[in-house]
Amino acid sequence: MSTGKKLSTEIDASVPTAARMYDHYLGGKDNYAADRAACEQLDKVVPSTRRLAVNNRRFLQRVVRTLSTEYGIRQYLDHGSGLPTQDNVHQVAQRIDPTTHVVYVDNDPMVLVHGRALLEQDERTAVIHADMRETDAIFDHEDTQRLIDFSQPVAVLFNSVMHCIPDDQTDGPAAVARRVRERLAPGSFMVMCQLVSEDPEVRDFVTNFMDQATQGHWGRVREEKDVAEWFEGLEILAPGLVEVSTWRPDSEVAPRQLTHEWIEFGGVARLVRPGTERP
Repeated sequence: MSTGKKLSTEIDASVPTAARMYDHYLGGKDNYAADRAACEQLDKVVPSTRRLAVNNRRFLQRVVRTLSTEYGIRQYLDHGSGLPTQDNVHQVAQRIDPTTHVVYVDNDPMVLVHGRALLEQDERTAVIHADMRETDAIFDHEDTQRLIDFSQPVAVLFNSVMHCIPDDQTDGPAAVARRVRERLAPGSFMVMCQLVSEDPEVRDFVTNFMDQATQGHWGRVREEKDVAEWFEGLEILAPGLVEVSTWRPDSEVAPRQLTHEWIEFGGVARLVRPGTERP
């Protein structure tokens, strides 16, 4: 399925992007004044956003560590990967097994520039410039084909990115998740989470603000029930679909989300062979 849009390779510092705003919240330096200004405005209504971003990054690291150590996953396809920061997917996974292959996908040209510079010495990783809705183009890309064997289990990551995809029957989050699932071998995993709020005023404010700030590169803040629909037919790992700071925390004193005007909600699920019993 194609979105029909040609991706720009030009970096526009005047228009905020979700990737660069996320980078700012994580303490990175790959962002501009427009990104920082957008974060400042966002914080006035949803002040827990920086903590949410940090907790989400830690969730991603725990997920990769769990899938690598407990389930033997050695290949990862990371949609909407964002700008490189500390302990990226390939770094976490390759500490466990240096032979792990990772493909990053993002539509932000700045991610492509920085990502390729970071990974140019690592033949087991690649960065693809693509819209994460372009499932066929991503799966058939020469770097993906070189690094990922889709006849074997793979972990596909949609970590804090589905809120960037507008609702659409053919290209919305549910459709994207379904297309990806159809391309995976049994035993593969899907990791999906996004920003949700049960407060309609928060949902409307953030959705409208981010849509205007990013000039249309946004979907919407959703509800927990919306996220749950993407996991139908999959075997959801314990502890289920949760606020992500509570997903298998490293300790009882690990940082948790303290306020809940909005949260990052989702989980990890496995594709099982038809007719097999769940453990």
